[in-house]
Amino acid sequence: MNWALFGASTIASQHMINAIRAQSGAEIRWIVSGTSERAASYAQTHRIPFSATDLADPLSDNAVGAVYVSSTNEKHFDQAMAAISAGKHVLCEKPLAMDAGDALEMVRSADAAGVTFGTNHHLRCSGSHQAIRDVINSGKIGRVLSLRIFHAVQLPDNLRGWRINDPKAGGGVIPDITVHDADVTRFLLGEDPQTVVAQAAASGMGEGVEDSAMSVWSMPSGAMVFSHESFTHPFAGSGLEVHGSEGSIFAKGIMTQQPVGAIELVTATGREDVPFELHNLYEFSVGRFCDAIAGMGEPAATGLDGVKSLLVAEAVSKAAQSGTRQAPYYGLIA
Repeated sequence: MNWALFGASTIASQHMINAIRAQSGAEIRWIVSGTSERAASYAQTHRIPFSATDLADPLSDNAVGAVYVSSTNEKHFDQAMAAISAGKHVLCEKPLAMDAGDALEMVRSADAAGVTFGTNHHLRCSGSHQAIRDVINSGKIGRVLSLRIFHAVQLPDNLRGWRINDPKAGGGVIPDITVHDADVTRFLLGEDPQTVVAQAAASGMGEGVEDSAMSVWSMPSGAMVFSHESFTHPFAGSGLEVHGSEGSIFAKGIMTQQPVGAIELVTATGREDVPFELHNLYEFSVGRFCDAIAGMGEPAATGLDGVKSLLVAEAVSKAAQSGTRQAPYYGLIA
């Protein structure tokens, strides 16, 4: 499988290039970026044979079978749609698009074209999140009553730029991190948030976009979810807690791109550490995507998963702006 990368991004250089190359027979053939200088420099640094600024170059290459999209958010729709039209399989970063309607169009277009489409929601690919879901599904904590996700971090200098100052490019903590927490919630609990209330603020980093958000979500089962995201919390740590009628799960340091952290299960019988696999999150995601292309199952996060996480993030944004309870519009998918 030969790949083209759309976007000379940090996530591609730090994680995805190696994850793609770790797959049997996989090669990266093209890098596309906004300027020829950036594309050529990135290609040289990462040993990619061809570079371009025009999508038509890699999309007309019959040797390319899959495209990874990690450009700025406002470019995802056009780039993914072009790849789908060219018959290429697409793995796209979150959020899939600037709005859920465009995201759904991408997914439906891929289905119609007979190509595989996946969302690169990396957290559900970690051994830690998979172990937590297994504990929940085992019934060890009984009926889930609440889930608390704390995902407030200090955004590194090299990731700022458009994320903190450009709403037209999809900047802000809600499209950047809340969308992740929506996917984590759906993955762990197996249900979709019904309504949300929220507040958002610029707490020292946001320039025309929110850099902190807190929201509470109601779930069909009756469970409540509290979600906290920020770009401005250098020492807060990250993790999640799941509280049930028979026990609680405490997970620290797991809202990350690395296979790290710790999980503890607390029940009436005492406390116990929960072991989990330490596999590479991105290799797992790309591996599942490649398996799906080969007709073996689905991507770790499907296109529809990406649409639903975006619908929740949109509801959080609307709730914060309006000060009123909002419901994710799942009717869009019907």
